[in-house]
Amino acid sequence: MADRPRMTLTATVLDTPDPRGLARFYAALLDWPIGTDDPEWVTLRPGGPALSFQLEPDHVPPVWPAGKGDPRMQLHLDVAVDDLAAAVEFAVSLGATVAGFQPQDDVRVMRDPAGHPFCLYIEG
Repeated sequence: MADRPRMTLTATVLDTPDPRGLARFYAALLDWPIGTDDPEWVTLRPGGPALSFQLEPDHVPPVWPAGKGDPRMQLHLDVAVDDLAAAVEFAVSLGATVAGFQPQDDVRVMRDPAGHPFCLYIEG
């Protein structure tokens, strides 16, 4: 095995037909500042783990839960909250939707405006 060079994961990137719109959604949801703001690439850089949003005009939202042949979720974001009901209400006010299928009582599966699933949960 070769010597390991320094490697740092800087961001998770979400494809979307509207990078600026989806970045504004997550900036408001997480109270994170927008960094780079271009029509095809927008970043949120809070000083730690980050999110970026890349233009993908042909983005197809995953199906949750996925059936045979459905576009599958390849990742989702987990967001710790202190009040689950209030967090759901706030996320919906920003444009999120509550997924129809909820596998756990103490977690809410949500969909962002581009259809990416994310979970709100009480850490504890």
